[in-house]
Amino acid sequence: MKWKHILRDSSSWFRGSHDCFPSPAGKPWAGFCTKLTIGPISCNRRATRPGSECSCGPSSLDRIDPVAQQKLDRVGKLPGQNFNVNFAHYSGYVTVNEESGRALFYWFVEAVEDPDSKPLVLWLNGGPGCSSIAYGEAEEIGPFHIKPDGKTLYLNPYSWNQVANILFLDSPVGVGFSYSNTSSDITTNGDKRTAEDSLKFLLKWLERFSQFKGRDFYISGESYGGHYVPQLSKAIIRHNQATGEKAINLKGYMVGNALTDDYHDYLGLFQFWWSAGLISDDTYKQLNLLCDYESFVHPSSSCDKVLEVADNELGNIDQY
Repeated sequence: MKWKHILRDSSSWFRGSHDCFPSPAGKPWAGFCTKLTIGPISCNRRATRPGSECSCGPSSLDRIDPVAQQKLDRVGKLPGQNFNVNFAHYSGYVTVNEESGRALFYWFVEAVEDPDSKPLVLWLNGGPGCSSIAYGEAEEIGPFHIKPDGKTLYLNPYSWNQVANILFLDSPVGVGFSYSNTSSDITTNGDKRTAEDSLKFLLKWLERFSQFKGRDFYISGESYGGHYVPQLSKAIIRHNQATGEKAINLKGYMVGNALTDDYHDYLGLFQFWWSAGLISDDTYKQLNLLCDYESFVHPSSSCDKVLEVADNELGNIDQY
């Protein structure tokens, strides 16, 4: 099912489709009308056709004083938002590679109460290819959720910003509104570069939001976040050890429904189905007997059949 949602970047408005697919190389906003105002300058930012006024990109925005850029990133009201909120939120771009033009999109939501004393939490969805904005913020842990009409918003009372400052990041490039001006970046994405780009993003973002330097910091995610989260944590630790910097004060990480490796993932999945009463005793025994936990890329025909049985027994129950 597709959910139509509306997002905002600085003073730009977007309408997009909630899908787990990367944007086209070089045309992340094809078909979108995007307008940005920076002081006296108005730009059609990265639209497929430059506007009559001028054309600019996030790389040029990064040259603005970081404190000034933070103010420019402040979000007012969202389309479909007919209520007020008592917390600040921001969205924008951070360029992580000037040469290739790689830029990552973020949406940052401050804690509801006393954000200056609350930890900073980075949220990463998985996939690979799932937007942390479209899923993490709009459907899971963020404050702004979309009503069934697809046009209006409501405030999620269980948002994580009740207890922390939450930073949603579309990563790697090609996911959500994050993009590269170099087409090959989209097809050569990998875990190593994703961690490196995310580290660069955090370091530059903390220059823009310097009040969060040294703040207790946690990384969280789900699904393929089972790779993104620990690998970024490792990159941060190595960076801090090599430089002696403590801007990123990593305190820990957490991953839900993590993709780690076939053996542990499916062993835990089958045990969960069975212990929660979602599949029968016989199906659980058959799964353990016929399915090779070492490889689910090409399961045997007998394993496929029992997986179909398990799927039928699950029915329309959301196992998550």
